Amino acid sequence: MRRPTFIAWLALALLAIPASAQQPSPPPRDTLNSRLTGDLTPTHDPVIIRQGDTYHIFSTGHGQRLIETRTSADLIHWTAGAPVFTALPGWAKAAIPGSDGMWAPDISYVNGRYRLYYSVSTFGSNRSAIGLATSPTLDPDAPDYHWRDEGMVVMSDKSDDFNAIDPNFIIDREGRHWLSLGSFWTGLKLFELDPKSGKPKNPKAKPVAIARRPAPAGGPAPVEAPFIIDHGGYYWLMASYDYCCKGAASTYYTVIGRSKAITGPYLGKDGSSMLEGGGTIFLRADLQEQQRFRGPGHAGWLHDMDGQDYVVYHAYDKQSNGAPTLRIAPVRWGADGWPQADY
Repeated sequence: MRRPTFIAWLALALLAIPASAQQPSPPPRDTLNSRLTGDLTPTHDPVIIRQGDTYHIFSTGHGQRLIETRTSADLIHWTAGAPVFTALPGWAKAAIPGSDGMWAPDISYVNGRYRLYYSVSTFGSNRSAIGLATSPTLDPDAPDYHWRDEGMVVMSDKSDDFNAIDPNFIIDREGRHWLSLGSFWTGLKLFELDPKSGKPKNPKAKPVAIARRPAPAGGPAPVEAPFIIDHGGYYWLMASYDYCCKGAASTYYTVIGRSKAITGPYLGKDGSSMLEGGGTIFLRADLQEQQRFRGPGHAGWLHDMDGQDYVVYHAYDKQSNGAPTLRIAPVRWGADGWPQADY
């Protein structure tokens, strides 16, 4: 073949190759998520805390494992441990007939004991309750390790406009104790707690609305999984929008807003109110060209001992039949004062 003819043929052949075939896929980014190993699935609704040199993650239970546990010495390799409970407390069985699981725990250290708030409910109903268990340590090998159930904290039923699941505890800068919670119905609520008992300070007080999404004509606009962080003179509210629990078809994503007052209003970077379905997107699904980890949401937070912040969440792995998978990302605070997750 003569050279000019060969060059012309080669040019036509290259034009016939799809653009995607001409450009190799970029290599995976080296992130904390890309290095996670060990017992990462199934993980739903994780929260994280550190005791000494050990990181602990608690998450929604599966089967008779009521509240899953995982530990790590380096935030990278995770090992599953024994569940917190293997049976519902008697009060929960009586209060929520038909429920056999514990969902969406929250962990904190208060007054010398670890507080584990958890949800008891059934799908599609707002007959739900938040319970509380406490332990002096998280180390199962310690002689004083023992989870003591402290009973019901908050309950909702069909007469209420909220759903008592997805708890998150915080102490504000004035020393007041609060519990945020909620999903669907009229959104996320905030209850003030008695610091000693960890239960509502005034059981008859109306909770404060902190986030909701007005329902469009086509149906509901879900909001759930509140988590409040205190940073830089603001309180920051994370919440999950749209639908979880559908595997790789999940549409969950996480938004964030901030407020000078813990009771709100929480606003996104553009000034949009989370009481009107606003906020700034914080965690979203992978880009369309990758399409692996879908529905990132139900986020928790860790402010580590060295000052580094991390967000922990679950996402559905499309390459593993949509398995709910543990994800952790370091967070940096931008020059504009807003958080950015390196995920």
